[in-house]
Amino acid sequence: MYIAERYIYNTHRRDPPSLFQREKRTEHRRKSTMGSLVNVKEATVITTSDQTPSTVLSLSALDSQLFLRFTIEYLLVYSPVSDPVSLSDRLKSALSRALVPYFPFSGRVRERPDGGGGGGLEVNCRGQGALFLEAASDHLTCLDFHKPPRHVTSWRKLLSLNVIDVLAGAPPLVVQLTWLRDGGAALAVGVNHCVSDGIGSAEFLTLFAELSRDSLSQSDSKRKHLWDRHLLNPSPVRDSLNHLEFNRVPDLCGFVNRFNAERLVPTSVVFEKHRLTELKKLASRLGESTSFEVLSAHVWRSWARSLNLPSNQSLKLLFSINIRDRVKPSLPVGFYGNAFVVGCAQTTVKDLTEKGLSHATMLVKQAKERVGDDYVRSVVEAVSKAKACPDSVGVLILSQWSRLGLERLDFGFGKPVHVGSVCCDRYCLLLPVPEQNDAVKVMVAVPSSAVDSYENLVMSPNV
Repeated sequence: MYIAERYIYNTHRRDPPSLFQREKRTEHRRKSTMGSLVNVKEATVITTSDQTPSTVLSLSALDSQLFLRFTIEYLLVYSPVSDPVSLSDRLKSALSRALVPYFPFSGRVRERPDGGGGGGLEVNCRGQGALFLEAASDHLTCLDFHKPPRHVTSWRKLLSLNVIDVLAGAPPLVVQLTWLRDGGAALAVGVNHCVSDGIGSAEFLTLFAELSRDSLSQSDSKRKHLWDRHLLNPSPVRDSLNHLEFNRVPDLCGFVNRFNAERLVPTSVVFEKHRLTELKKLASRLGESTSFEVLSAHVWRSWARSLNLPSNQSLKLLFSINIRDRVKPSLPVGFYGNAFVVGCAQTTVKDLTEKGLSHATMLVKQAKERVGDDYVRSVVEAVSKAKACPDSVGVLILSQWSRLGLERLDFGFGKPVHVGSVCCDRYCLLLPVPEQNDAVKVMVAVPSSAVDSYENLVMSPNV
């Protein structure tokens, strides 16, 4: 699952940037992409291989949330391959066939004309097509992805179409195949988050990969793919519940300005099975915990301690919670819409840093336990009528990609040697580690003044 980290962090900045800020950002982007020159050789609009319905499909209240209006950007890197021309043609053909059952990915997302300013969205499905880009890099090799990028946007051009406004007519699905200097391949996939969540988009990518390997025909696929967005439309709720994720907290330390102004440095730390076991032992005072609960709590504490914030500043850890089996009745298998709510653990800097890992783990566990059918229906009501949206003050957002199966995606040239995001940002990703089933890679960009402290703390859980 993946929640709208970048939009949350920018959605409350209403004032336009100053000229100095614009120049600074432009210079930063120029410097951070110079080291990874990528040239797009060809751009092709891929339409469906068979006829698909010409229709308009409504998106759900959860799909239409303000903070989902951005692109999920997956990056998969593969070892050198022997027949690049054949591979490119095979990918295009497979994409064309995969778009038949998932035809909304070849439509266009827009606001509903009858929404009356309410913000409801729909997909205009007229077979407009997805975009396939083929490019080459004269600098990057597979080895460059074994460590974090030097800058947060160093790999930006591996998905050259950077969609700023997902409602402005851009295709909901963009695929870029970039040939690396050593013969390896980088496959970047951009998915409009309004159309699908992480689980849903991973299911689409799995079908895309299967078709690319020619391991099955489109008609042979047993995978279900269900729209059914009406299942998450607003319904009467018994009680108005409190949602910490939507409550704003005071900014006592210039938190937002610091993250906007200070250079962010990408970090990457791998937690093998024995390190995760060690974390569980440290947090065991309050009972059994999952790897996600203890790892997210540990990263949150390390991040907070490294920033040297005032003790009374409120902090939040936001993370997505899959609701497919938490609502009643459960959502059907194959539902690929946004089927998650935002879990929120909240406390003060003082309590988070002084009460230890077990306390932080308990907060994460409690945030998960709050989410049941009534809670989900209350969230749907809040985002539908009140347009509730998470704030950015004191927030660390964490997304778990380690359970999506991305490390198993074989498009005909083996499994990936790297799985991640196109850009590294201030949100935190838990990523799979190829060839290490029980390991998790933690990637997050940290302010330059805090990066050394963060890396020391996150790698030393006993400190």
